[in-house]
Amino acid sequence: MAEISASMVKELRERTGAGMMDCKKALGETNGDIEKAIEFLREKGLSAAAKKSGRIAAEGIVEAYIHGGGRIGVLVEINCETDFVAKNEDFRGLARDIAMQIAAAKPEYVRREEVASEAIEKEREILRAQALNEGKPEKIVEKMVEGRIEKYYKEVCLLEQPFIKDPDKNVQQVVNEVVAKIGEKIDVRRFTRYEMGEGLQKRQDDFAAEVAAQIKC
Repeated sequence: MAEISASMVKELRERTGAGMMDCKKALGETNGDIEKAIEFLREKGLSAAAKKSGRIAAEGIVEAYIHGGGRIGVLVEINCETDFVAKNEDFRGLARDIAMQIAAAKPEYVRREEVASEAIEKEREILRAQALNEGKPEKIVEKMVEGRIEKYYKEVCLLEQPFIKDPDKNVQQVVNEVVAKIGEKIDVRRFTRYEMGEGLQKRQDDFAAEVAAQIKC
């Protein structure tokens, strides 16, 4: 049986909102597999957020956030079950916070399930090569790679990122707290983030002018 660490229990609690002992039991039943443990908790009805996961969330809002005098713009769609909750102050506050999170932290996906398997395999190859180039023994390289993949998910997946207003929580945990408070399913469906000039290469003469201006200062 796999060893169940405190960090594994913590991650499962953050992702499901279930109690500590329930998380520990779920990990034990699934030999430490986080994804299977989530399914186990849902099947047993022990995940606070999962109890509402089967409901239909077709209401909600599209929140817009503009930052830095128009340099960064975000549109995010967040769904709930009823129009009443869509007008709720806590729900709208969550939507605003998530839009700000996207502006600040630049996620690429909402959740890890959206990351293409090809992208993960490519990332694994790069991380494996990095670990070997660092002179790490081959027997621990795979563990290092998986640890770094988890870190990668926390960087690129919105729901797994540390929450900008409280880094001790991730975004999913913040969503779960609002779910528990308002009693409805909440689903962060999709987002778009725009940043002025992103993907464009500045003209060389513009760059030279910027350097010259800095030297004069």
